[in-house]
Amino acid sequence: MMPNRIKRPEARVLAEEEFVRFANLVASLTPDEWARPTDCSAWDVRKIALHVLGSGDAQASFPTFVHQLRRGVPLNKEIDSHHWVDGMNELQIREREHLSNDAVVAQLRAVGPKAVKGRWRTPPPARYLPIPFGPPIGWTSLKYLLDVGFTRDVWAHRIDIHSAIDRPMHLTADHDGRLVADIVAEWASIHRQPFELVLDGPAGGKYTQGADGERVEIDAVDFIRTLSGRLPGTGVLSNPLPL
Repeated sequence: MMPNRIKRPEARVLAEEEFVRFANLVASLTPDEWARPTDCSAWDVRKIALHVLGSGDAQASFPTFVHQLRRGVPLNKEIDSHHWVDGMNELQIREREHLSNDAVVAQLRAVGPKAVKGRWRTPPPARYLPIPFGPPIGWTSLKYLLDVGFTRDVWAHRIDIHSAIDRPMHLTADHDGRLVADIVAEWASIHRQPFELVLDGPAGGKYTQGADGERVEIDAVDFIRTLSGRLPGTGVLSNPLPL
């Protein structure tokens, strides 16, 4: 069976909590850990933190978002770009490279509530503007990004940092488990193949779709890393869901 999808009230709680967890993680980094390479091959831990901060600034302020869109998209011609948002991500990092690590931590703690408030005050007409996400999602509404997309991005980068610094990740069923379950439901609805999925760990669970499908048992976090291309996947796990 597939879990219920995340609705807007729950989405706000998850968004607020994820910013807190990400800021707490970054605050705990040692000088050496800031420079560790990550699964995002072009970014070390510090650059991931700068991207999350820059994205949070854009979520908190529409003028900042417009600035990043206008100045960032042209940067795709200068970098190894795979998606139109890559240039925006690059600009977010470049414009914050001067910040000290302590300043990054302080600004991450401050931007979270503002970012979530900014997302939830987006007027209804704008929430349903079509946005190109690329395959396998294709075109969908801005609402997808505002409700779950931005939260998944911060969460996936928290996973990236934990993988880079080789420290256990703080996982709970009511937070990380809900994000995993929502991703499973969306992923299953896109590829529609039958499967029996057993996800291990605090964020895990058991999910089935159809009958006589492939049985897969994997750690919940490794499942997410596989769908997002951080780890290789075969069989039903070869169906991606970018994060």
